[in-house]
Amino acid sequence: MNIVVGVIVGFLILMALVVAHEFGHFIVARRNGVTVEEFGIGFPPRAIAWVKNPEYEKWQKDKSGKKPKKWLRFPREDWDKKQKTLIFSLNFLPIGGFCSMKGESDSDTTPHSFGSASLWAKTKILFAGVAMNWLVAFIILTGLALTGMPTFMDNQFTIASDARAQSGIVKVASIIEDSPAKLAGFKEGDEIISVGNVDIYSTTDLIIENSTHPGEEVLYRIIRDGTSEEITAKLNNTDADYLLGITMSQDSVPTIRYTWSAPIVAAVSTVQLTGETYRGLGNMVGSFFSGVTKQFSSDDATRTEGQQEIKSAGDSVSGPVGIIGVLFPNSVESGPTTLAFLAAIISISLACMNVLPIPALDGGRFFLIMLYRLRGKTLTKETEEKIVSRAFIFLLILIVLVTILDITRFF
Repeated sequence: MNIVVGVIVGFLILMALVVAHEFGHFIVARRNGVTVEEFGIGFPPRAIAWVKNPEYEKWQKDKSGKKPKKWLRFPREDWDKKQKTLIFSLNFLPIGGFCSMKGESDSDTTPHSFGSASLWAKTKILFAGVAMNWLVAFIILTGLALTGMPTFMDNQFTIASDARAQSGIVKVASIIEDSPAKLAGFKEGDEIISVGNVDIYSTTDLIIENSTHPGEEVLYRIIRDGTSEEITAKLNNTDADYLLGITMSQDSVPTIRYTWSAPIVAAVSTVQLTGETYRGLGNMVGSFFSGVTKQFSSDDATRTEGQQEIKSAGDSVSGPVGIIGVLFPNSVESGPTTLAFLAAIISISLACMNVLPIPALDGGRFFLIMLYRLRGKTLTKETEEKIVSRAFIFLLILIVLVTILDITRFF
C-alpha cells in the first residue's frame, strides 16, 4: 500500500514541479508581449478546457456594463479550431504540463510571437522555467529551515547563532540478555534523548558517546510511554563484545531549525545543492567516459576497473521508475521532512538539467539562438525543428535506457 501511495504522491509532485517550470515561461512570455496560445496541465489528449472570454478583456478596458465571466468552457467541437485567446486545459496524461506560445521558432516574425521578441526577451522567457524551479526549491527549503532542515552534507551552511538542533528519534530496537542495558532496566521502544550532558541526535551520536565511557557508570535520559525517565548503566570495558548491549533504530533524521535566518539558509542551501548536482553530474559523465576508454585497454585489470566505473555511473542515474517507484515510496514512509527535501532536490535537478546546452532543453534552445547570432546566420524554422527533434529523440532513447536500468534494479 505504501508503494501505491508513494507512486501517486510522486506523480503529483513531479507534475507540480513541471507545471511550475512551465508557469515561469507563461508569466514571463505574457509580460514581454508574447501571446500564449495554451497553458496545459498534463499532456494531451485533452480532458477538459476553458477559453479566455474576449468580452471580459473588453470589459476590463472600459468597465462598462455587467461584468462578464473571465473564463468560458471550451466546447469539445471547437477544439480543432484556432482560437485568438488563451486556452487553459487539463489533460489525461499526468506527466507534467506545457506552455504553447505563438510562433516559437526563432525566425518567426509574426507580431506578438516568440520569434519576433527581442533577444533579451527570449532569454528571459527561456530561462524563466529554470528560475521558477530554483524559486520553488528555495520556498521548500525555507519551510524546512523553519521546521527542521535535514543535514545533507559535511560543509552544510549554517548560522550558528540562530541554529537549534533537533534530534532524530533514536529508539532501543532490542536488548542483549545479561547486558548492561538489560541490568539497568532498558526496554524495547525506549527513546534515548541524552547521554550524560550530551544530547543525542542520531545513532552515531550514541555510539560515539558510549565509546568515550567504557567501564563507567553513565546516566541516560530516555522517553518511555511519553514520560521522561533517567537510567544509569555501567558499561562494559572495551575488550567486551559490546559496551551497552542494545541495537538501535532511528525514526527520523536529525534536523536543524532556524528562525529569522531561514530564508538566508535556504538561499545558500539552494546554491550548495546546485553545486552538488553539477558536481555529481560531472563525476558521472567522467566515470562513464573513463570506463568506456578503459575497455580498449589490453590489460584485464584496467578493463575490470573500467567496468566498475561504468557501473558506478549507471548506479548514480535514476529515471522515472526509480524516482516514482522507489525514491518517493521510501520518502513517504520516512515522513514529510524527507519528502519535502526530495521535492526540493528534484526541483533543483530540473533547473540544472534545463540549463545544459542540449537543443531539446531551454538552455539548448538559447545556445542554438546565440550560436546562429554569433555566426551572423538565420536560424530557420526547418533547421531549428530538425536539430531540436533529433536531440529530443536522443533524450527519449536515454530515458528508455535509464528506465530499463531502473526496472532491472527494481526487480
